[in-house]
Amino acid sequence: MTVLEQRAGRRSGSYWPAPPPAWRPRVDPAPLLPDAEPYRLLGTDAAGRIDAGLLTDLYAQLVRGRRYNAQATALTRQGRLAVYPSSTGQEACQVAAARVLKEQDWLFPSYRDTLAAVARGLDPVQALTLLRGDWHTGYDPHEHRIAPLCTPLATQLPHAVGLAHAARLKGDDVVALALVGDGGTSEGDFHEALNFAAVWQAPVVFLVQNNGFAISVPLAKQSAAPSLAHKAVGYGMPGRLVDGNDAPALHEVLGEAVERARRGGGPTLVEALTYRIEAHTNADDATRYRTEAEVEEWREHDPIALMERELTERGLLTDDFVQRTRDGAEEMAAALRDHMNQDPALDPMDLFAHVYAERTAQLREQEAQLRAELEAEAADAEKDEEKAAGGAAEGDTAGGTARGAAGEERP
Repeated sequence: MTVLEQRAGRRSGSYWPAPPPAWRPRVDPAPLLPDAEPYRLLGTDAAGRIDAGLLTDLYAQLVRGRRYNAQATALTRQGRLAVYPSSTGQEACQVAAARVLKEQDWLFPSYRDTLAAVARGLDPVQALTLLRGDWHTGYDPHEHRIAPLCTPLATQLPHAVGLAHAARLKGDDVVALALVGDGGTSEGDFHEALNFAAVWQAPVVFLVQNNGFAISVPLAKQSAAPSLAHKAVGYGMPGRLVDGNDAPALHEVLGEAVERARRGGGPTLVEALTYRIEAHTNADDATRYRTEAEVEEWREHDPIALMERELTERGLLTDDFVQRTRDGAEEMAAALRDHMNQDPALDPMDLFAHVYAERTAQLREQEAQLRAELEAEAADAEKDEEKAAGGAAEGDTAGGTARGAAGEERP
């Protein structure tokens, strides 16, 4: 149909170019838009309304988290961990995410979020076991309500949506909180998860920790959106933009999103602006894609330093409190160090223990083959030991005879 035909049809009533009602926006987009500037509490007039107990608890968790990061990094350099993606500088995101959840809720971490798991109550040794390479996950996800650490980017997000949707269908009071980095928002799993979550109105909260880089790729080369929080509007959910180094602000925003989901209000996308102070992992050279001046600028906005300023102004940062906080963090680090310096007792047959609920014929064949090889090696080793022991005994006998003969010859 040409433009002239459209106009003619419009005059005659046979054609009307306006879309039908189903094409109109399903919701008003205005309430879904994030703020123009990241939401902050510390350093603002609103900081005075933050509960003192919350401030001191968050500070203690941040200090503990920083010490945990430092110890895990040291263990990597000592060869006790295969790899460690540090969250130094991002501790506020980790701590706040864990603190806003109830016991029955679920946390879905990525590979960089072991601190969030620890802040939720997981033993630091168990949190790092996967990165040590000596066990599948290191902890029971059902016991702790923490999904397995996810190394592939963003694949934990659809899992979080599925669990949250299933809980809602069953009538369970459960909210899922999924963490992801800015690089993960470029993955198809991110799109699929947010779309399903919004359509199903699943009780799930997505926390994007925007630390500026997807390994070495800056955010500007990943997305042209005004902010990552703006992506929420396209899916039909609220987007929130928050200072990712302001622990109380994060706690408030995430807490509101979790409670909104719990009431049946659906999902929320929260973008936390933060910075990865350390390299991507111990295998990364961050000096190749960013300057030390940039890092130092972010150190001035460190989450612990921000909290210390507020606590000092309120007279809450006493010497006794600081010492108790540091002592607790050191005790945690010492226990982690002692456990990680112990060589684990490994059973090669565990390779087959948790692959299938019922082992397949191929798996049973592989298991039998490995067992036969191990038994053969053990038998060979035993024979070698017996042979070595027999040789040593013969040597002792011969030596004794020689010494005796020599003694008889002495005058």
